Amino acid sequence: MAKDLAQIAKNKGIKYFLVSFVDLFGVLRAKLVPARAIKSMQKDGAGFAGFAAWLDMTPADPDMFGVPDPDSLIQLPWKPEVGWLASDLWMDGKEVEASPRIALKRQVAKARQKGYRVKTGVECEYFLINQEGNSLSDPFDTQSKPCYDQQALMRRYPVVKEICDCMLKLGWGPYQNDHEDANGQFEMNWDYNDVLTTADRHVFFKYMTKTIAENHGMRATFMPKPFPNLTGNGCHTHVSVWSRTGEKNLFLNKADKLGLSKLAYHFLGGIMEHAVSLCAIFNPAVNSYKRIDASRTASGATWSPNAVTYSGNNRTHMIRVPDDGRFELRLMDGATNPYLAQAAVIAAGLDGIKNKRDPGKPSFINMYEEGDKLRSAKKLPATLLDALRLLEKNKTLKNELGVEVIDSYIKLKMMEWHDYTSHLSQWERQATLDC
Repeated sequence: MAKDLAQIAKNKGIKYFLVSFVDLFGVLRAKLVPARAIKSMQKDGAGFAGFAAWLDMTPADPDMFGVPDPDSLIQLPWKPEVGWLASDLWMDGKEVEASPRIALKRQVAKARQKGYRVKTGVECEYFLINQEGNSLSDPFDTQSKPCYDQQALMRRYPVVKEICDCMLKLGWGPYQNDHEDANGQFEMNWDYNDVLTTADRHVFFKYMTKTIAENHGMRATFMPKPFPNLTGNGCHTHVSVWSRTGEKNLFLNKADKLGLSKLAYHFLGGIMEHAVSLCAIFNPAVNSYKRIDASRTASGATWSPNAVTYSGNNRTHMIRVPDDGRFELRLMDGATNPYLAQAAVIAAGLDGIKNKRDPGKPSFINMYEEGDKLRSAKKLPATLLDALRLLEKNKTLKNELGVEVIDSYIKLKMMEWHDYTSHLSQWERQATLDC
């Protein structure tokens, strides 16, 4: 039986629930529901107008209902009278096809049917900036190589500690916090888990980090490239596939040079086969393409990929194999939709397994210095428009992820692109007024 949210509310002292969902643009939406009404919400869902979010609906569409998943419940550590719930979207008695969490759950189900249990972990990088959003919150964070800078880290100890304390209280297993490669940039790591749990926690982590930063008079941003001269915000994702029971890592092969099994290489081959199309999901903002293959940053390196390659423990490649039995996908950035990104990883990986796709031999060169030597390596798209066009042509991903979710996503993102291109920038004025 499903957990009784009304009884849980009484036991835990929860007075309100945030019944939430994430739309196609990754925006977290919610209704605040008093505990007295959660019983009916658990059965029938909280009502939303789909057109009011980025879900490719019209004002004529009927009500959409977010049915909360009781297994996703998180009691806000900084406000324990509130419980957060991820919900699944329904309309007219059917699941909403173009719903990111539904898309992920369907990929999880496909993997399970084949005897696979996908586990992932994410590394969420973010900047702490002023509330106006135009400068770093710490004016003394100015080193040219600020990564792991203890002084700068400890100046933001109150914020970092509070976020980490929350994760400890929630049982996420946080294990390290650091100042990242850019001035004002931080990263906090917690244990990997089943892919849906990781996605739910990823959504909540962004909300939690932004809230705690605001409570300290700052602003946290996961924007891919908020400052042109600094390293951008990545969202590196670690992937492994296990047996259905979760007891055996099917990616692990100690006898292999990189510690990967044939299944892992085929999964990896699927990711590489579809990588240029996946950029539309992994790197979903106009700003994302200022991070990919960017110019050298103040620290000396962008730490972002520029081509479709994989390697061992080498951070200049799109995919790194840091340890036996898993790989790190370094393509995603801070704007990626937590549910769609994980769904896309599974879809591409399962296609790789099904078709026994060969990723080729790994490369061990420094891609930032010698990338031109790998002429056979596919280059990543230069703009969001390029990525969207590639995704639109990718029949495999459309079929695997669902035509409705991909078509809706592309339609809305194309609208965003046209909105961007209609904007007249100061650079255009300076470059072309006298042409």
